[in-house]
Amino acid sequence: MTIAVCPGSFDPFTLGHLDVVRRARRLFDVVVVGVASNTSKNALLTPPRRVEVARAALAADPETADVRVELVPGLLVDFCREVGAAAVVKGLRGGADYDHEVPMALMNRHLTGLETVFVTGDPAYAHVASSLVKDVARFGGDVADLVPPASAEAVAAALTHAREQEQR
Repeated sequence: MTIAVCPGSFDPFTLGHLDVVRRARRLFDVVVVGVASNTSKNALLTPPRRVEVARAALAADPETADVRVELVPGLLVDFCREVGAAAVVKGLRGGADYDHEVPMALMNRHLTGLETVFVTGDPAYAHVASSLVKDVARFGGDVADLVPPASAEAVAAALTHAREQEQR
């Protein structure tokens, strides 16, 4: 049985993420979505909320209903070792993603021998990035065709909460 981890910050989980997880599920017996924290990003959703949202989005899709979602508490390579992963699966939208991901893949392989498998995302989602989704939503734009329903609801709730905090 081969296990793969699809890691990311998933803030929020997008249709592009769902596409990559579907592709990984076709390649591996077991897929674990690892929700990690990225200190260089300004998170809208808390890590536990991102886990909840990813679980809801994946459970609603017949192709990914059996995918596990777990919080990555530290280094990705340690998490992969704990879950018995043979590989990391990362989606690529274009050359910039490749340039960003290759050094991490090489470091992971250097540290533990863990291989990274790159899958090319569906071109229909090439423009979909979590940071852009958050920006569109912050300015009142509709993100329903960019994210699963659970993500749209979580983003709307988080932005409403943030606005209420600002008014206090």
